[in-house]
Amino acid sequence: MPTSPPARGSASTRDAADDARPVRYGGGVSVPVAIPELFEQVDRWGWCYLLTVSDDERPHLLALQPTVTGEGDARRLRFDAGGGRACRNARSRSTVTLVFPPAEDADGFSLVVDGEATVDGAIVDVRPTSAVLHRPAP
Repeated sequence: MPTSPPARGSASTRDAADDARPVRYGGGVSVPVAIPELFEQVDRWGWCYLLTVSDDERPHLLALQPTVTGEGDARRLRFDAGGGRACRNARSRSTVTLVFPPAEDADGFSLVVDGEATVDGAIVDVRPTSAVLHRPAP
């Protein structure tokens, strides 16, 4: 599964020469990313938003830099979340989402990762369950 956006000029990307042509999406708006490949690409993406949900069902975002820990099936994305609201939320509701804004070489695509969180003090470890590259709107 690809970890890079489609090549320039494909139906799902645009550049200056494409501005006069209509946007064609063809398939979906997401490109699946295999979890093992995700771990190899984390440094490329840099920081991300950790999205959790509070007791009153409101989203909470925290911008953090992940590190990869563990090996094989035990690999996780680790965040030092400071022990505050994100930690409380993830402890109560372990399903979280990570949103990496477009990297410099990502052709406008964001990386979106769903996962299960465990919390130990100020540390949030996320076991990714799915990941996609999500293209921008036309």
